[in-house]
Amino acid sequence: MKMKKSYIVLGVIAVLVIALFVSGKSAYNSMVTLEQDVDQAWSKVEVQYQRRMDLIPNLVETVKGYAEHESSTFENVTRARAGLSDAYNQAKGLEGAASPADAQAFEKYTAAQQDLNKALSIYVNAVREAYPDLKAQAQFADLQTQLEGTENRIATERGRYTDVVKEYNVAVKRFPANIWAGMFGFTAKPQFAADAAAAQAPKVQF
Repeated sequence: MKMKKSYIVLGVIAVLVIALFVSGKSAYNSMVTLEQDVDQAWSKVEVQYQRRMDLIPNLVETVKGYAEHESSTFENVTRARAGLSDAYNQAKGLEGAASPADAQAFEKYTAAQQDLNKALSIYVNAVREAYPDLKAQAQFADLQTQLEGTENRIATERGRYTDVVKEYNVAVKRFPANIWAGMFGFTAKPQFAADAAAAQAPKVQF
């Protein structure tokens, strides 16, 4: 009788161990997949940020080239260009330093990108006021189109990143998966801070 009870106990323990193993394996694999999705979504955001970074020097040089034909120096454009340069250098210096795995670096990097977005908007508005005829310049018109497209892509990829991170964060916080997440080192990923201005493309229509 005692032997029979011992087998039953051992059988129950074995079933529990197997159930825990299956549950843990499933939770781990699921979180690994979601974490990879987050990293991939973030890399796409970075690609679009880089595209904007690459376009800005071309925009500035095109405007400077056009301005050489002007007899007057426009203080607003010069000041706006200095602000854009500062914001550009700040964002450039943080390239590659941010990832969803580091909330503090992520926040600092995205804040720098938001500052760059605002500085770019101020710059193009100053140029619009100073050089209203610049819209007829073919190279500038092409850069304007590329910048508008890039800002739209940034907004799109940020939206996709937000959705993927939300799914991941729910997965690692929901019981009982949160137990496995703690054991395996999966933690919540940072989201973009709400910034209505940063969600809008700079007004570069001339």
